[in-house]
Amino acid sequence: MREYEFNAEAARDGLVRAIRELAERQGFNKVVLGISGGKDSTVCAALCARALGPENVYGVMLPDGEQKDISDSVRVCNALGIRRRTINIGGIHAALKAVTDQLAPAAPEGEFAVPYSRESDINVGPRLRMTTLRYIGQSLGARLVGTGNLSEATVGYCTKDGDTSCDFSLLGAVTSVEVVQIGLTMPELPRDLVEKPPADGLSGQCDEDRLGVTYRDIHRYIRLGTCGDPETDALIRKKERANLHKRSMPVVLQPFPKAGEAQ
Repeated sequence: MREYEFNAEAARDGLVRAIRELAERQGFNKVVLGISGGKDSTVCAALCARALGPENVYGVMLPDGEQKDISDSVRVCNALGIRRRTINIGGIHAALKAVTDQLAPAAPEGEFAVPYSRESDINVGPRLRMTTLRYIGQSLGARLVGTGNLSEATVGYCTKDGDTSCDFSLLGAVTSVEVVQIGLTMPELPRDLVEKPPADGLSGQCDEDRLGVTYRDIHRYIRLGTCGDPETDALIRKKERANLHKRSMPVVLQPFPKAGEAQ
């Protein structure tokens, strides 16, 4: 097993520098991001506040109906001094249900049937949230920050056209374990929120229960090549292969073969 070292302070400063460089290169000075009260969005908000100034960071809380830990999101915004707004997507989700309910009855003659999918239902929330964030970002002239981390992307614990839709992925090169380590180097952040067990706020389960694997095992798989258990490695590898499409731009199919290729 190869050696692995992670310098959290250097990673923190490197990400702050990367935000500033991107902002200068692309000509923006404001960002918007969803604030869930979990470690990923909390650390992202803090990095952006350091890079661009808290007055240029717009944190949006997006509960789907009632969210019991919404106070955690407010704490993040207040601790960092960033701008905040709450938009409840519950009404939008309910309105969309009138459309999805049409799929429930048996299909009319000549039309295909659509079976019920709980996963499809759960993924509606992230897509509605991202649509709302896109609207706010465009209205403010702000770039949309992606808050997902490398561990989530590796096993596909993200929603295509939902939380994967962003202008830049701030934590896409660091694992869930490393996000916590970075967060603990920032005294402006409430420690309990940096170490808070991750949950999607939609399914009623914590992330690790839904995944069937721990983030520490995913971290070791990524950084060391194995988590130490062949069966768990195989499970992570299976999830990784099945979800590669979420990490790539749409495949562009070519109508003609490249030069030298058989027709």
